[in-house]
Amino acid sequence: MFGSLIAAVTLTQRDSLVANRWQLAAGGGIRSQLKTLTRGAAHSDHIEMAGRSVNAIIRWSVDADGRVSLGRLVRWPMIREKKDDTHAALSYQFDSANDPKILIDGESVNGRATQFAINGSLSWVEKGSRYEIEKTIFPSTSLPCIVERWQIKNTGRKPIRIETATARVVKQIAAEKLLSGSATVSSQCIPGGVVFLAPGATAQIGIVFSANTDSQPAVYPSVEPEFQARRAFQAELSNSLTLKTPDRAINQLFEFSKLRAAENVLATRGGLMHAPGGFNRYLAALWCNDQNEYVSPFFPFLGDAGGNESARNAYQWYASYINPEYRRLPSSIIAEGRSTWQGAGDRGDAAMTAYGASRWALSTGNLEYAREAWPLIEWCLEYCERKKTSDGVIASDSDELEGRFSSGKTNLATSSLTYDALISAAYLAEELQKPDSVVDTYRRRATALRSAIDKVFGARVEGFDTYRYHEGLTSLRSWICIPLVMDLHDRAEGTIKALFSPQLWTKDGLLTAAGSTTYWDRSTLYALRGVFRSGHPDLALDYMKKYSERRLFGDHVPYCQEAYPEQNQSHLSAESGLYCRIVTEGLVGIRPTGLSRLSITPQLPSSWKGFELRNIRAFARTWDCLVARKGSGVEVKILIGGKVCYQATKPAGEQHEIELR
Repeated sequence: MFGSLIAAVTLTQRDSLVANRWQLAAGGGIRSQLKTLTRGAAHSDHIEMAGRSVNAIIRWSVDADGRVSLGRLVRWPMIREKKDDTHAALSYQFDSANDPKILIDGESVNGRATQFAINGSLSWVEKGSRYEIEKTIFPSTSLPCIVERWQIKNTGRKPIRIETATARVVKQIAAEKLLSGSATVSSQCIPGGVVFLAPGATAQIGIVFSANTDSQPAVYPSVEPEFQARRAFQAELSNSLTLKTPDRAINQLFEFSKLRAAENVLATRGGLMHAPGGFNRYLAALWCNDQNEYVSPFFPFLGDAGGNESARNAYQWYASYINPEYRRLPSSIIAEGRSTWQGAGDRGDAAMTAYGASRWALSTGNLEYAREAWPLIEWCLEYCERKKTSDGVIASDSDELEGRFSSGKTNLATSSLTYDALISAAYLAEELQKPDSVVDTYRRRATALRSAIDKVFGARVEGFDTYRYHEGLTSLRSWICIPLVMDLHDRAEGTIKALFSPQLWTKDGLLTAAGSTTYWDRSTLYALRGVFRSGHPDLALDYMKKYSERRLFGDHVPYCQEAYPEQNQSHLSAESGLYCRIVTEGLVGIRPTGLSRLSITPQLPSSWKGFELRNIRAFARTWDCLVARKGSGVEVKILIGGKVCYQATKPAGEQHEIELR
């Protein structure tokens, strides 16, 4: 059956790629030479990056001669505009034409870039007649600034004189525009002054782009310690949840995705909050989809302290909105927790939250956190039960796309999320020693909902035996993938054929709807996870590889994106968490079944001998999972502290039940 499915989708795919602009770098990350990057014409791109107190989108371009220009769109989420809404983070564009002056032998720096690299920062090398400069731009891990680090080497035979501006370039933001009074936005060379550089010698200069309110001191960081702090943060993430597969592109995008998912945790007045980011300034706020559903359930596996605290904080914030009248949850808690956004009605937010919170609580392995999250989960599931229709599915006003595309009165996403949440909640209830009646009720509801989902949404759509996304819909939608993620596999073959058909699949992943030109990466990332989970590893690997190479080596790199054409393919942070979950829940096949229990259903592609995921932090332990082909079967080996905790070989696609102890 699998062979015929592969043939069917391979014959119809639209996945031709343009020539790659980037390639993998030996020391990690990606790199490119000028000619490869530009192909004889100007090339432009943007990359998002963040620290605890700052977020930035670096818009950069280089022409065929190697002349680089920058637009640094820097945002300070905790300096709020007067209209304290979702998009109120103070924002300022620093263009390279207005940078503080740096002169070499009395002339403006006029080098031409020859090579480029991205690895937690954006770097490039510029060469002049007497010097070479390596420029690296990155965010401070703690301060409200981004830093551009210049390593200037004298490549000539005579000393050179480097003169940097000593005064800050300042822009005052009037008090009437901000909540906190007036603020100062500035760019500054550190250090300022004059340096004479001998032949062969190197000097370091930084340009710092920052903001502070009148009640805060100006920012004056030491450039090298800031650079090393950023590298240390990246190294810590690299040493946790380490993936090793035969595919280097997947390994690298997984590394990038861990960083992008974790770096966007902001130290707000409402506690640590993970932020989506993007051109729309989704900062210092929480969403039921981005945080509660997408990225928070991933953080226990990564083990990043900030990510874990942001997840706990998100669920605590949402728990503060549960109510005895069962009025809907806010879709977003904004402005550091001071307000809410509810402009799209009920998007299935309770289902999103119950799904994410129950998986997160189990994966933490922490009984205190589980008890803390239980009232929120219980309330959300009762809310969903009260939204059940006479057909047995769950009604919602819209979905996570908030009316951009039709969602009917009942949609596949809300019901599928509720189904999986009921299963996880039953496991959690057992751990919390809730009455058997609670466990039985959730499992009975899940069984009934599974049947109702197939009855209400199961359909033949555009020639495929799959699902209609909502009642009355006669065209394909990308979110038909969501049952695959929830282990609803009765219609897997027809659904997968539909997903990878010309109606939906493109070189950038899945179209949101057949006949449209819009794609949102989140549905592609869900689909890849679901295709693995449904037992089609060769097909999943094929398309995951295409997707990964497109995001790493194509025209817009190096992270997962939000959408196109909306918001110019923003590098929203939670999407990177979804990429990582393709590995943890799809490839490895992890499903939490208790605070120290899990099932693993590994999906080993036929072209691989095995793969490893090491230093997994979930379930309050550090452990390794090694998957290898053994004869006609697949071996799973679990190590804790280097000692074997579990080892068994089973036929491909069979489930392993594991107790971590």
